[in-house]
Amino acid sequence: DPVRVVGNLPYGVSAPILLRLLRDALAAGIRDAVVMLQREVAERVVAGAGSRAYGPLAVMAALHADTRWMLDVPPGAFRPAPRVRSALVSLRFRDPVRAPVDAAGFELLVRRLFTRRRKQVVNALAAFNSSPAFDPLSVCRAAGLCPTRRPGTLDLPELIDLSDVLAAMPD
Repeated sequence: DPVRVVGNLPYGVSAPILLRLLRDALAAGIRDAVVMLQREVAERVVAGAGSRAYGPLAVMAALHADTRWMLDVPPGAFRPAPRVRSALVSLRFRDPVRAPVDAAGFELLVRRLFTRRRKQVVNALAAFNSSPAFDPLSVCRAAGLCPTRRPGTLDLPELIDLSDVLAAMPD
């Protein structure tokens, strides 16, 4: 029988718990999860490309699950009432529609790009590799990306394309 996860995740460590769940859910036989999160974390889970909350957590969630905002939970729903707002989020785990060639490399790329989210993609890539042979402009072109875009505007398929181009490059 498939496993379902229901929980009120500790707000201070919910993002690392969610990332682990996203990576390992299918292998562990977990079909879906409904989790209570701090509202800001819930926004980061369901965010789309280009939104302020979009980042590594949203990308990894989109790769491994279909996410849905279920409902807001006001502080008054708890005793004692916390100082933060909460939200209930549903995750239905699935195999990636298209998996990156190098899963670990993809995750590292996403984390690094979003530490430079205000830079242009070409400049963010330049910070990853100081080798004179590395040409970030060529990498962008090979991935079909406009080099002047910002990392926060790249959707999941574009990030996978970029990761796959980097994975195909000789070391």
